[in-house]
Amino acid sequence: MARLTNFLWFSVLLSVLSASEPVFIRNAKDAEASPYDNLLVGVPSFTDYVADRLGFCTGFSRKFRQPLWIQYRLTAEEVQNKIAIRNSRFYPDKFIPESASPKDYTRTGFDRGHMAAAADMRWSEDAMKDSFAMTNISPQHPDCNRKIWKDLEELTRRWALREKELYVICGPLFFQEGIAIGNGTIPVPRAYFRIICDMTPPRKMIAFIVPNQPCSKSLKSLVVSVDLIEALTGYDFFSRFPAEIQKELQEESCFKKWE
Repeated sequence: MARLTNFLWFSVLLSVLSASEPVFIRNAKDAEASPYDNLLVGVPSFTDYVADRLGFCTGFSRKFRQPLWIQYRLTAEEVQNKIAIRNSRFYPDKFIPESASPKDYTRTGFDRGHMAAAADMRWSEDAMKDSFAMTNISPQHPDCNRKIWKDLEELTRRWALREKELYVICGPLFFQEGIAIGNGTIPVPRAYFRIICDMTPPRKMIAFIVPNQPCSKSLKSLVVSVDLIEALTGYDFFSRFPAEIQKELQEESCFKKWE
């Protein structure tokens, strides 16, 4: 009986600490057929794994063992609908073999930094749980994760409440070789990008590059164009927008439009 009880408890624990099974996207046709709404504006790049889930889509790299980009839709209704409670239990993503482990970050001096913010996923228990999969995590300096990046996440939610519907894309920027954790298998990014698109006409777009270190600058001073991030990464953001609209929006770097 004790063995059965232990087995049942272990099974429950595995189900709690397990990401939902993603839809793997291999081409544009797969993206169009996905049951989720994360890729309606396009796929930034076809990485080793493009894993689409309820709350967000992950473009994951085997080489770097972290997401290269995360993309999701965020609405005012989702921000207001606070159903799920944050549990802070990180776990390897069993659907992606190269997923990092929480232990890879232990005593490294770096936080397990969410790309899709956990607080953006409070509208769903499953989406919240998925946000703690290590395939949504990148090594962030504590001062970045807990201060300037957190401020940007909170600002994004305020804008979602006001503008009603946003698309959010974020990810790491490496620039050049640096330190790595996880026995040298997980490089620490030099910075992170975040792109926000207001989907309510007239549409507008804004992007930020946030250094992965202590930063005393204002968010306003970190604004860049989406064009710059495309040049740095080689990705193609919002590829399903008409070319002329894509060009106009991606040249923008004006914080004032969002004030």
